[in-house]
Amino acid sequence: MLKVLECVPNFSEGRDLSKVRALVDTIAAAGADVLDWSADPDHHRSVITFIGDEKSVEESALAAARFALEHIDLRSHVGVHPRIGALDVLPFVPLAGACMEDAVAVAHRVGRRVGELGVPVFYYAVASSPPARGLAELRRGGFEAMRAGFPGGLVADEPPGARFPHPTAGATCVGAREVLLAWNVYVEGVGLEDARAVAAQIRERGGGFQGLRALGIHLPRQDRVQISMNLEDPDRTSPVAVFEAIDREIAKRGGRVAETEVIGMLPDTLVHPAAVNRLLLPDLGPARVLSRRVSQYVREHTSGHTEIPDSAE
Repeated sequence: MLKVLECVPNFSEGRDLSKVRALVDTIAAAGADVLDWSADPDHHRSVITFIGDEKSVEESALAAARFALEHIDLRSHVGVHPRIGALDVLPFVPLAGACMEDAVAVAHRVGRRVGELGVPVFYYAVASSPPARGLAELRRGGFEAMRAGFPGGLVADEPPGARFPHPTAGATCVGAREVLLAWNVYVEGVGLEDARAVAAQIRERGGGFQGLRALGIHLPRQDRVQISMNLEDPDRTSPVAVFEAIDREIAKRGGRVAETEVIGMLPDTLVHPAAVNRLLLPDLGPARVLSRRVSQYVREHTSGHTEIPDSAE
């Protein structure tokens, strides 16, 4: 039976688009199907989404890790997003025909091989032992806080016992998780402190929405303020409810929500027109709907037809 996995690596490069496109090409050449990519110069970060069977996803992830090691140097990297690695985050997600155990197995195989490249690996989410280790605890202080050794007695999972990052590529967080919603809400008429206060209020750690991670960020190149979020389970926690809470709190502070952007693919929760309209989302089109692309992949890879429309750009 065909097992389809998704991989959504995050890289510490968002300004050199020729390098990001070369990275996309490297992933595709290794066998996976690239569904989407985006790059942001303020975050200085790119996110690439690809799917495939276990073998193609595994090989494409390793090709991406090698590319990041060879072409991204954290010593000169400055951006507003927390990061500890050139290939910062490498999550595997079970889709059609696959289960979480499959995603964990791939995460561990890839993690071992990334460790063999000399880049320490920390497992997170379901791939960690015990499960549910969070990214925030691993990335606290960023690459700079670990250059002289991992802080707080932190020890890498791969290679076992490693205590120092790679000098240029840092460390990589490799995980297994369910489909999540990565999104940013842009606000106007308020400052960074207001955005940070709202983010602290709505995120789970502050007593807000279950499974919500949120940061208030100023984007200096655009001179805009955003609330940057990950919602771990958009079926359990309504994105519309989160958006409406942001809208209310920003309005109390004299501002307004200007727009919303989704990073990567759309979960089914956001396909309904009412959600799209309420969240101030642009028309992203059917090529950005994850379930639609997965169904298409399954049809084409079980019928012998392999052509997939290019929506990466």
